[in-house]
Amino acid sequence: MIFNEDTIVAVATPSGRGGVGIIRVSGELCTKIATAIIGKVPPPRKAIYTEFKSEQQEILDSGIAIYFPAPHSFTGEDVIEFQGHGGPVVLDIVLKYCLFLGARLARPGEFSERAFLNDKLDLAQAEAISDLIDSRSEQAARSALRSLQGHFSAAINALLQGLIELRVYVEAALDFPDEEIDFLADTAVTDRLDRIKQQLHTIFNKAKQGSLLREGMQLVIVGKPNAGKSSLLNALAGNETAIVTEVAGTTRDVLRETIHLDGMPLHIIDTAGLRESDDPIEKIGIQRAWQEIEKADLILLLSDESDQESDENENILKRLPSALAVLQVVNKIDLSNTKSGQRDDKIYISAKQQRGIEALKEELKQRMGYQSDREDTFIARRRHLQALEETQQAVDNAEIQLKQYNAGELMAEELRLAQDTLGQITGKYTPDDLLGEIFSNFCIGK
Repeated sequence: MIFNEDTIVAVATPSGRGGVGIIRVSGELCTKIATAIIGKVPPPRKAIYTEFKSEQQEILDSGIAIYFPAPHSFTGEDVIEFQGHGGPVVLDIVLKYCLFLGARLARPGEFSERAFLNDKLDLAQAEAISDLIDSRSEQAARSALRSLQGHFSAAINALLQGLIELRVYVEAALDFPDEEIDFLADTAVTDRLDRIKQQLHTIFNKAKQGSLLREGMQLVIVGKPNAGKSSLLNALAGNETAIVTEVAGTTRDVLRETIHLDGMPLHIIDTAGLRESDDPIEKIGIQRAWQEIEKADLILLLSDESDQESDENENILKRLPSALAVLQVVNKIDLSNTKSGQRDDKIYISAKQQRGIEALKEELKQRMGYQSDREDTFIARRRHLQALEETQQAVDNAEIQLKQYNAGELMAEELRLAQDTLGQITGKYTPDDLLGEIFSNFCIGK
């Protein structure tokens, strides 16, 4: 266990007025602070009702005190919580007295950081605490809770163990080059490698789904002026976010709206119509539209049914980055009584009459990787996906070294890189600067 020399304190409940306010203290001075404020050290893990007093024995507040001695606490250190009334002035008075007694204000996420450093949580579980607090849907909260309970970490650790065992097997084969048996030609090596690749694929798909639950997908609506982009934004959002007129080029700036499709956040961005213009303000809007396009996860190319095959639409399609996924949507079908729905890789809608919007939402859900059964999904972050992708690349390189070159030393090195990269997810091989970045985004008191 790692015990810090300093004791930290913070208000663990949100700022503002409330029925209950909690002050959390962690570190070696807990017993001293408890004795000073409530006159004694409470029995371990037993809530007691008591008065909180100042140095002059003046009553500051009354409430519940709970003591968690090390190592059986959230941080792994001595922890005491004072649960009083939720007025900011009352909490501030007790907090200041704790500081006077030798504690210092905790940094954002420092309680969770100490829990990680003391092996009470791994890094993925610690991040799940923040994700659970920030959850914006029931599905996201459930997935974050699964990660906090260790389901994501268990999957990563099982994969990590498989990598270690394969690496040990390969390196053991390299230690006996004079043996008549070619260990690298043994089907056991390729079988283990195939199992690792399958595990990686499964974990990545679940993590990608969890990442969408947490961060959502960036959808940018593009098209010619007056194609109905703002009307579509309003139809998807369910409110009049954008101004809609018959005048082309009404939208000059970027408009943003976030909706949830079965718990998955969809960040919709409406942009200025893409065309050549001499209007300096419209030019800025068009420039910003292209900047948003570069950051998009999915482009929704909207066209008017009357001119969906026009040269302007084709030129927009050609100018879009080739790596970006594009969904083509045809609007204003109400003008020709065309049937709504999906045909020929396009979705036909009337944003004005709300026709085809549900079909569009269903397609967007599929593009986001929606799965109706998400009981085994765990919350994940972009850094987790990046680590899994880099691990996959290292495993693929190891397979190439084995099958094409029979190069055991290089295969072992690729497996080592895969092991180190995968270990960054749970914190087994995580640089200190990454830890600082992760915990600095937590709220104070966690």
